[in-house]
Amino acid sequence: MNVASLTISQIRDGLRAKSFSASELAAEALRLAAAENPKTNAYLLLSDERALSAAARVDQQLAAGQDPGPLAGVPVAVKDVIVTKGLRTTCASRLLENFIPPYDATAVQRLEQAGAVILGKTNCDEFAMGSSNENSAFGPVRNPVAPDRVPGGSSGGSAAVVAQGTAVASLGSDTGGSIRQPASFCGVVGVTPTYGRVSRYGLVAFASSLDHIGPFARNVHDAALMLNVIAGRDPMDSTSALAPVPDYRAALQQDVRGMKIGIPREYFEGLRNETADQIRKGLDLLRAQGCEIVDVSLPHTSYAIAAYYIICTAEASSNLARFDGVRYTFRAPEAKTMLDMYNLTRGQGFGAECKRRIMLGTYVLSAGYYDAYYLKAQRVRSLIARDFQQAFSQVDALITPVSPFPAFKLSEKLADPMEMYLSDIYTITGSLAGIPCMSVPCGATSEGLPVGMQILTRHFDEPGMFRLASSFERAGGSTL
Repeated sequence: MNVASLTISQIRDGLRAKSFSASELAAEALRLAAAENPKTNAYLLLSDERALSAAARVDQQLAAGQDPGPLAGVPVAVKDVIVTKGLRTTCASRLLENFIPPYDATAVQRLEQAGAVILGKTNCDEFAMGSSNENSAFGPVRNPVAPDRVPGGSSGGSAAVVAQGTAVASLGSDTGGSIRQPASFCGVVGVTPTYGRVSRYGLVAFASSLDHIGPFARNVHDAALMLNVIAGRDPMDSTSALAPVPDYRAALQQDVRGMKIGIPREYFEGLRNETADQIRKGLDLLRAQGCEIVDVSLPHTSYAIAAYYIICTAEASSNLARFDGVRYTFRAPEAKTMLDMYNLTRGQGFGAECKRRIMLGTYVLSAGYYDAYYLKAQRVRSLIARDFQQAFSQVDALITPVSPFPAFKLSEKLADPMEMYLSDIYTITGSLAGIPCMSVPCGATSEGLPVGMQILTRHFDEPGMFRLASSFERAGGSTL
């Protein structure tokens, strides 16, 4: 039993053939995770008791002839901004270092109802704020492909455990690219579904109008199955969509001949490196499969970074106001007055990037600046969404790079926040529009660093996105 290479289908087949039990698989996955984690720091917590208990339930159901669910026995990890009942949820922050939630996020509930085995919680940028996973209060995550490089952020730990083979799949969160960029840097599949497709109940809020929960997996089939399990309306989240959830796996074998693929010219202007070369090879492969490749324009792309970092910081400033030392967070012990408690708790508890974004957000929402910054950014957001609507009236999907470059070295961009923010330039537009996007492996650079290809489709057209991604993967796109 090689946990590091198993897929969900292979686990299902192995359990049915009694090649191994769910308990044996869980024990081996926990052993491997504990042994390998010092190399990457991808896990913040391993949940042995919960994992073995869930695996035992699966074995009991199988022995009784019951169906334990589509994810029966599958070892899964969860990003530490998604709450888990009885398991510490820190958001990679000193403020929540000892916080143990009294309930599970809806996505976590649905995973366990489907038979998944939760191995533990993964490291991330503090409160999901970052593009490199270097902002964690508990140390950075190292990329398992190249340990001197970042895994991407903010869901770097969730991408790393899948790439490292210490989980078969995982959950991450995405606000401006925090699933797709780590998936690209670590060479795995990462899916950001349509806004509202997956319940945000139990996701600690960063920017509520932009936050998504989505899966990481080793292949497109496993990612589609994971999304099928966690997607759907949830009465606990008023923003979750009423739209029915199709069987995404049904789209995986569909032919892509005749699909019209748009290439936004703004995403390739000035991009002259190995990342661009790999994406062009990917386009050639899709062309050979019968797709029609056409140029399109998303003319407001150049305004996206500014609009995104105004909107997300404004929402972060509001959402993070609740972490004040009064209820469930760390409280500065030397505080003498209530004002001292607020100032000292937040000053000592938040890291530098969180403070930076809270200050930016407070500024753009302040009297005299709301119209000049926040309101204008929301208008730009509408224009960006309209760009996508117009593009999808001409094509079935869009393909772009995920990042302008592959995984960069640890500490390389920490001194320049603007350069770090610009690493999200190709992912934040889809987030602002709320459309489904994913990263699928598209070969590697000459140094062996993975490159991800981004696929974007219209709202709730995850089936079209998976159709294209699966065809690309089957044709050998991951090893171009």
